[in-house]
Amino acid sequence: MVVPRERWFGYHTQKRIGQQLLQVQLLARLPVERVLEVGPHLGLVTAMLDNAGYAVTTLDLGPRGFDRPPVPHIEMDLLALAPQRLTGFDAILCCETMEHLPWARAGEVLTGFRASGARYLVLSVPYEGTQLYLQLYLNRFTARRMSQFRKLRRLRRFAPDADPLGHKWEIGYRGHALADWEAVIAKAGWRVLEREFTAPCRSVFHLCENPGSD
Repeated sequence: MVVPRERWFGYHTQKRIGQQLLQVQLLARLPVERVLEVGPHLGLVTAMLDNAGYAVTTLDLGPRGFDRPPVPHIEMDLLALAPQRLTGFDAILCCETMEHLPWARAGEVLTGFRASGARYLVLSVPYEGTQLYLQLYLNRFTARRMSQFRKLRRLRRFAPDADPLGHKWEIGYRGHALADWEAVIAKAGWRVLEREFTAPCRSVFHLCENPGSD
């Protein structure tokens, strides 16, 4: 499947590129060779992983949404996760995907990832907690700035997307605090090694280790 060029450029914007690069960078210092990428969408992160020398396999609800790189692909509904089909990977990369699933089912999916035997898990989900982002660039020819300010989202409940495949929740809203999300991760048996935040694409990342993989 060839991705229409306008769709590719419409999605992979300057806003998102730092967030997508971090997905790969978090693996840099780890003893990882085989990576399962969950929810690859248009394949930019897949291409970065492939170019960085990782043996990458993708997983999604339907067929792979791109032709290049031609990596192995698993079709699977995360709500019917079969851990025995996911064995042999050193790390699972699941970024900007979990929020598309019901909050009440997130823990069982993370438990399934751990049961696969993968040693590491990289997670990211949208983060809407209180935050301020400022960027200013100046030279004698041009000036650019970008700013974002988020506050008091914790007083409101997240309004789920009308699209059945859209976001069901985001961290920072009432009932979905960062501490609640980290409790879900811990209950599923993962140990958090690092926590990172990205902006202007507002996400919180967790690099996790499976204590039972040794």
